[in-house]
Amino acid sequence: MPNAHILIVDDEPDIRAAVSDILQDEGYSVALAEDAAAAQIQLQARRADLILLDVWMPNMDGLALLRHWHSVAGSLPAPVVMMSGHGTLETAVEAIRLGAYDFIEKPLSLDKLLLTVENALQTQRLAQENSRLRRENGHPNEPLGDSTLMQALKAQAKHLAESDTWLLLRGEPGSGRQSFARYIHHHSARRHQPFVVVNAATQQRHALGHSLLGQEDLVPPKTEEASALQDKGAERRRVRYGLLEQAHGGTLFIAELAELDKREQTQLLHVLTGGSFTRNGGTHPVEVDVRVIAASALDLREEVNAGRFRDDLYQHISAHGLVIPPLCAHTEDVPLLLNHTLRRAHEHDGAPLCTLDAEAMAKLCAYPWPGHVGELKNVVQRLLMLSQGGNIGLAEAQQALGGRENREMRVSERDGWLSVDLDLGLPLREARDDFERAYLEAQLRHSRGSMTELARRAGMERTNLYRKLKMLGVKDTFQRDDSDE
Repeated sequence: MPNAHILIVDDEPDIRAAVSDILQDEGYSVALAEDAAAAQIQLQARRADLILLDVWMPNMDGLALLRHWHSVAGSLPAPVVMMSGHGTLETAVEAIRLGAYDFIEKPLSLDKLLLTVENALQTQRLAQENSRLRRENGHPNEPLGDSTLMQALKAQAKHLAESDTWLLLRGEPGSGRQSFARYIHHHSARRHQPFVVVNAATQQRHALGHSLLGQEDLVPPKTEEASALQDKGAERRRVRYGLLEQAHGGTLFIAELAELDKREQTQLLHVLTGGSFTRNGGTHPVEVDVRVIAASALDLREEVNAGRFRDDLYQHISAHGLVIPPLCAHTEDVPLLLNHTLRRAHEHDGAPLCTLDAEAMAKLCAYPWPGHVGELKNVVQRLLMLSQGGNIGLAEAQQALGGRENREMRVSERDGWLSVDLDLGLPLREARDDFERAYLEAQLRHSRGSMTELARRAGMERTNLYRKLKMLGVKDTFQRDDSDE
C-alpha cells in the first residue's frame, strides 16, 4: 500500500532515522515522534494509516499510550505495530489485548519489518474495503444502460477520469449521479483510495462543515500520565476525523452542492485551493489530497446570480463535468434496469428470483418514471413484496405502480395553481395526506430537489419538512438515498 502515511514513535533517534529511510525507500510517507507527546502532536496534524510504536519510552511508555488512546476515543487512531528490544511474552500479550496488530523485536529485521508493515496495511485496507462493499451493497461500478445516450455519457466519464480536476454533475436526484461519480473514481488514478459520499441535503443546517472538517475537543487530564502529555505541550484532545480526511488520497462526492451555506462554501473553497484546513476546535492545519466530484439539481449559475452561491467556488467546480439525463430520456434502458434490480435483490438481499412477463414489462416501460432510477428501484421492491417468486404479471405491475399513475391523472398544475381531485369517500386524515403529498411533490419538482428551496417554498423548518416527507412517502417517489444518486 504505497503512499500510506506511517507514524514512527521511538525515543532512539538512530532507530527513527533507519526505519524512516527504509519505509521512504518503499514509497511510504513517514512522520517521526520521539515520545508520546510528540506522537499526539503528529496525529493531530495528520491521520496515520499505521503506527510503529516503541514499548519502552520515557514519561509515557507505549502500553500506556495505547491505554490513553482507548480512554480518550474508545479505540486506536490507526493499526499499531509494537517494537521492543526488551520485550516479554506478557508485554506482547498485553499489547495485543489493547488492540495492537503485531509485536516485533529489536534489532529489527528488514524483511520482518517490511512484511509486518505490508500485512498490517493490507489487513486495514481489506477491512475498509469490506466496509465499503457492505455500504454499497453490490452497486455496480458502471452506470447501467446500453442506449446510445448512456454509452456516450460513459465515454465522456472515462475521459474525465483521466484528469484530476474537480467535477460538477448536473442532474435530478435519482438520475444516477452517484453511479457516474463512482464510475469516474473507479477509472481514475485514485481508484484504490477511498470514495466517500456526503449528501448536503440530508445534513442538518450548518452541520456539513463539521462533517467535512472533523472536530477536536480538549479533554481534561484524568491521570498523571495524561497530565505529563500536557506538560510537554501535547494537549489531551479527542480527534474526530471528518469526511475530507477519510477521503484523503481518494474522491469526495458531495451531492446537492447548492445546499451548502456561504460559510460551508468558503470552507470548501479554501480546502480545494489551499490543500489544507483546520478542524473545528483545532489549532493546527491539516494537509489533505482529495478530488471533489459534486452534484447539483439546481443551476449553480442561477444560484450565483441570486447571491446564494459563491462565484469563485462555482468557477472552480464547474469548469468540467457531465449532465446526467432523466430516465425518460433513455427509456430503452428500462428493461435492463428492471432485470438488473430484480437480479441484484435476489443475489444480495435473498429475495426470490423473479422475472417480468411481456405485459408487465410493457406496462413498466410505458411509465414516465418522474423519480428516475431511484423510483424504479422502489417499484421493484414493491413488486417483490407483491410477488411470491417466479413470474410477475400485469396485475402486480399495476398494483406496484399503484396511486402513482392515478395521482398523475388527478393532479394538474397550471400558472402556479395546483388542482387535486380528492376522493370524497376518504376519511379527512387520508384526504389531507393525499393533498399534502401532491402539494409537496409539486413543490419539490419546482425546487429541483433542493431541500433548502423546498423548505422556503413550503414555509417549514428543514427538520420538520424531512419528517413530513418521510411520513408521506414522498422520498419514495423522489428518491434521495445515496445508493440511487
